[in-house]
Amino acid sequence: MSTIRKLNISAIRNILQASLQFSPNINMLYGENGSGKTSVLESIHLLASGRSFRTSKADTLINDQGTTSVVFAELTNGHQIGLSRTRRQGHQLNMDSEKQRNWDRVARELPVQILDANSFLLVEGGPKARRRFLDWGVFHVEPLFVENWRKSRKCIAHRNFLLKQERTDSDQLEAWDLELCLAARGVDRARCRYFEQFLPIFGQVFRSLAAPIADQLSLTYARGWDSDRDLAEILVENRQTDHKYGATQSGPHRADILIRTGNRPAIETLSRGQQKTLVSALKIAQGMQLTRTLDRHCIYLVDDLPAELDRGNRERVLSQLVDLGGQLFVSCVDREAMHLPLPNNPEMATFHVERGTITA
Repeated sequence: MSTIRKLNISAIRNILQASLQFSPNINMLYGENGSGKTSVLESIHLLASGRSFRTSKADTLINDQGTTSVVFAELTNGHQIGLSRTRRQGHQLNMDSEKQRNWDRVARELPVQILDANSFLLVEGGPKARRRFLDWGVFHVEPLFVENWRKSRKCIAHRNFLLKQERTDSDQLEAWDLELCLAARGVDRARCRYFEQFLPIFGQVFRSLAAPIADQLSLTYARGWDSDRDLAEILVENRQTDHKYGATQSGPHRADILIRTGNRPAIETLSRGQQKTLVSALKIAQGMQLTRTLDRHCIYLVDDLPAELDRGNRERVLSQLVDLGGQLFVSCVDREAMHLPLPNNPEMATFHVERGTITA
């Protein structure tokens, strides 16, 4: 199992310079809002995935006083990962001094999950958030998934370009349809296998967190086109509609996880607190499945949990996260709010964050 032993941060938001030694178990960062504690979690997420969980504009992460931000991590298994980002030249990612063309290798080495206010878009948001959630899990346990996923995105991009033309080249469209169907089949099969294994694990976790409503909830994988029909047939049949909108209406890019209580969407029946518990269960179940499949542990970044869950649910969620055995980073305003009885008395490192300065 790999955990982050040491993290160096330079010019990320209001953190000019920080060098932190972490516990392999729980790491708590506390301080006032705007102090910089979430920026530490954001730095870890950025290093592991290339994305911030707070903004899509990467340049805003760079401190106003600098032109280059750097995040560097030493892992307990000996690997070293570094990311630098400049305003003009983009980013450079290195692992063990070797430049990386994409995040595949780093993401597999640092499987990071975020649990924050935006995580609740899994229930109340559109299909994109749920697809991203699903594909995170599939990426880690299905080796060929990412290749088929990239092929399908390429095919859809080319197909949409042709559909936007006033006169569509039918021969080219048929060629991309064929490639799309082949890639879509691989994407769908991988998602189906993953989801089938995920469901019982999720059910187990959700029942432990929300027993009264657990039996009413159902999750269904929707692949993005009619499950009883071949995608090639649908693409031909819907060609006129696709041309009208300039976009492919059916395919793996339309997949979703349907979350329902009884016959109604969960968003219509669950309270805000129940939705938060549901999302927590989804995230915990993914970490549990990763461990069962690969014998590896997920790293969890939990941003301001006391603001999202009441004390009882907070204790249950944290206990589940600790039981997973992975590395946990938790931010909060009030340090006392995190003094909860946890299983096995895990080792905890605490850090106070004030105006971008971090002290252990």
